[in-house]
Amino acid sequence: MDKLIKEIKQFNEERDWDQFHSPENLAKSISIEAGELLECFQWDSENYNKEEVCEELADVFTYCIQMAMKLEVDPEDIILKKLEKTKKKYPVKKAKGVSTKYNKL
Repeated sequence: MDKLIKEIKQFNEERDWDQFHSPENLAKSISIEAGELLECFQWDSENYNKEEVCEELADVFTYCIQMAMKLEVDPEDIILKKLEKTKKKYPVKKAKGVSTKYNKL
């Protein structure tokens, strides 16, 4: 993760783009890129172009990392913290093999 953060930071510094990366703008960019990722599956969810999917997924990840950088939080820490909350919402005994929302388990 440190290498990714360093590379993204350098990329943005070289272009003086940090000025555009407010939390709001980054949230918008995450949503836009997630839409482009979904578009890869729009008409045929079985025969998608894996390279295009990976490129769009990389864009989503990149903006998410930039958001974490802007908020001065460690992506690994916030993901692990959220995973612990989610484990409590979806205990294995109730959630294994089902996609039911936690409040209906």
